[in-house]
Amino acid sequence: MFEDRKRLFVDTLCWDLPVSDDCYEIDAFDGPAATYLVDHDERGDHLGSLRLLPSSRPHILGSLFPALCRDGVPIGDDTWEITRLCLPTRLGAAGRLAVRNRLISAMVDHALSAGISALTAVVAWDFLEQVRRMGWRCTALGEPTIIGGARLGAFRIDLDADTALRLAATGIYVPDTTPPPSARAAA
Repeated sequence: MFEDRKRLFVDTLCWDLPVSDDCYEIDAFDGPAATYLVDHDERGDHLGSLRLLPSSRPHILGSLFPALCRDGVPIGDDTWEITRLCLPTRLGAAGRLAVRNRLISAMVDHALSAGISALTAVVAWDFLEQVRRMGWRCTALGEPTIIGGARLGAFRIDLDADTALRLAATGIYVPDTTPPPSARAAA
């Protein structure tokens, strides 16, 4: 997972992130509070992953990008941040889409079972429209802002009992998807 994160975020997207041992993208938010959802093949090879961070602890939006939130950063035990959605390019477009949908489905199931009612994220502003088209109840937290040459924004997704149905209607949610065995809190 950390090797694929390095290949995607550092090598391909050219983000200025810390790299360990020249091959692992691991940042200050990877730690005991993080929860990882990881999709893998039958050999255990990484296909895709995402990280969830509790907003009640240090997280990217609150620590690095609070200015993206017009009315303050949403914080609470029931609010978690989505970060590091990693879909390796080697999977091709169709493979990346299938893995993304499984990860989103697992994330929704996990969030609802864990009492998480809201998710936040920092994204390229143009991606926000794509997120909205997926069927989420999604609200921008402020106006887009140019940071480091990129037009960024933050959003909040509200989760409820109908979230899976709205996502299924757009082909995103895969019924009966549960977090893969490697979905876990960091040790």
